Amino acid sequence: MSTPAAPAANSPRRILLASLIGTTIEFFDFYIYATAAVLVFPHLFFPDSSDGAALLQSLATFAVAFIARPVGSAVFGHYGDRIGRKATLVAALLTMGVSTVAIGLLPTHASIGILAPALLALCRFGQGLGLGGEWGGAVLLATENAPPGKRAWYGMFPQLGAPLGFLLSAGIFLLLGGVMSDADFLQWGWRIPFLASSLLVAVGLWVRLNIHETPQFQAALDRNERVRLPMWTVMREHGLTLMLGTLGAFATFVLFYLMTVFTLGYGTTVLHYTRSDFLLLQMISMLFFAAGIPLSALYGDRWGTRRTMIVASGLILGFGVLFAPLLQASSPWLVLGFLSLGMFLMGLTYGPCGTFLAEIYPVQVRYTGASLSFNLAGILGAAPAPYVATWLAERFGLLAVGLYLCGTALMTILALLAMSRRAALSGRNA
Repeated sequence: MSTPAAPAANSPRRILLASLIGTTIEFFDFYIYATAAVLVFPHLFFPDSSDGAALLQSLATFAVAFIARPVGSAVFGHYGDRIGRKATLVAALLTMGVSTVAIGLLPTHASIGILAPALLALCRFGQGLGLGGEWGGAVLLATENAPPGKRAWYGMFPQLGAPLGFLLSAGIFLLLGGVMSDADFLQWGWRIPFLASSLLVAVGLWVRLNIHETPQFQAALDRNERVRLPMWTVMREHGLTLMLGTLGAFATFVLFYLMTVFTLGYGTTVLHYTRSDFLLLQMISMLFFAAGIPLSALYGDRWGTRRTMIVASGLILGFGVLFAPLLQASSPWLVLGFLSLGMFLMGLTYGPCGTFLAEIYPVQVRYTGASLSFNLAGILGAAPAPYVATWLAERFGLLAVGLYLCGTALMTILALLAMSRRAALSGRNA
């Protein structure tokens, strides 16, 4: 019997748009929290602490989402591998969207006291839960529809959601900063990006409700190849792959959150840039991030995703040595060069990352496995990165932050080399 015709209705344009727009929305939601965690939440949700302590407490709530992301990977990954990619992606987007809009409606510490930061952390957990299920499904939507020789190219479209989401996030904060006073922004203006997210979610839902299941997963359904407990199967049969895949994305997360959350806090508090000036510098650097993603995808299809990420991680290690000399207050051009170089290297490692993680798992547990590796790397790399870097910078200076980045890049290189070794021994192409 022939397979259902529905999956064939997915045109490449529709698939790539659906994978791109969802991750753009998800990362927009994620970044507006990251920006507010540095600029707004320390003042409104932790007012009883000193400036430094309030910033660290706010960054701790930022890290909550990374704890939630593996939970989202397990929950949404289970249904993504059991029921299908499409329905799970819709549910993940709704989870993220509702949590983000709720943050925009929260009363502050002045209204309800200690309950305010508790509710903030709960909503942040919901954001992480949704993103934990979103990313893996978006990558699979693209790669499982890709023609031969184009998996890295298709797989980079969900990755482009990261710089696009950041540009939208920084852009709306810059716009608000230009049309209202700091007092109005702190009183009510900061809520606008969170509430506006509802419009983006509506667009994302419309796009995703008009796609069909991926051909690879549909074929697995037709062959009755689903596993009963995908999470258990990943842990039992693919444990080493899970560990190496997690470490293979480790430096990617550390670099990104050093270049965004840490530098924003450092630039506005230590280097004394205004919020608008530093956000503008970061927005320009995001263009280099976006440029690096398709370039790395081209080489990912030519060389293999592991080799491409090894080269990128080596360059990140070298960048760690330059961290302290480049991030200086004396020259905005030097800071812009620092941010642009760091984000370009981020694009080189992030572009093939999704395809790499999708390739190392079989289709029956691919949603769960790829999502877990990506989000465990988030816990290991991104969750502590802004906090650790802020602590290191305060006590030992920027040189220590650069060495921290070097150490994570070295760990990632070793993990990727180990995976290449395993692939060679098993007779697979690296």
